[in-house]
Amino acid sequence: MKKKLLLLFTALVLVTGSLALTGCGGENKEAEDTSWDYVQEKGELIIGLDDTFAPMGFRDENDNLVGFDIDLANAVCKELGVEAKFQPINWDSKELELTSKNIDCVWNGMSITPERMEKMSLSNKYLNNKIIVMTLKDDVKVTKAEDLANYNVGTQVDSAALETMTKNEAYDTFKDKVTEYKTYDQAIMDMQAGRVDCIVVDQVLGEYKNSKMKEKMNVCEFDFGNDFYVIGFRPEDKALTQKVNEAIKATIDNGEAEKVSNKWFDKNIVIFEPLDEE
Repeated sequence: MKKKLLLLFTALVLVTGSLALTGCGGENKEAEDTSWDYVQEKGELIIGLDDTFAPMGFRDENDNLVGFDIDLANAVCKELGVEAKFQPINWDSKELELTSKNIDCVWNGMSITPERMEKMSLSNKYLNNKIIVMTLKDDVKVTKAEDLANYNVGTQVDSAALETMTKNEAYDTFKDKVTEYKTYDQAIMDMQAGRVDCIVVDQVLGEYKNSKMKEKMNVCEFDFGNDFYVIGFRPEDKALTQKVNEAIKATIDNGEAEKVSNKWFDKNIVIFEPLDEE
């Protein structure tokens, strides 16, 4: 009887050990980063975007989705060997869209913020959208923020440029010279008419507008600082993030990224820089 109990106990130990090993193996498998495999097997990268953000991603007069990010994403996906599928989303719900796997990434002129660094796996910086000062006049010289007090300044209401200006320590010295417009088109028209001397604008938008103008605007020496754009992925999708980084680098090396930038901005403003360690 004792012998039978010993044999039964031994069998239970072996079975339990086997299940434990299987469980461990399953846990390791679940913890493995298969994010790139997931996209590769689907054959498509689903890209979430706000389709009203010109010139990054927006609808043209024929309702076609166009823009700098659209063209760059298509070039990157070509390098990856998958199709770029663009999915318009509610911008305020982008993290939820990622978590629910309705999209694989957010790629639409998205700035780096501390919150996004915590909630997403971010790509390298691929574009620097500075807040810049542009003018049609050769005698407008802005080398520091305080110089704006000498000129009539236009910008768009509720814009990133206006928010950046108000946070500048010198804002009180020139705030009375700032006129807010419903659109940048209106601000530019008033500058062409001589009612304002310069505009403060996102570089990507300013360069895009400039590329469409016969009389070109000049970019002043002073700017309000860097605003880097990145692509956001699910926080655990490090493998996919790395693959997209590699593909972006490939488009830079083969000249495709420069072609896209020249098409939209008449100059190459693409960068490829790692995220700051802090």
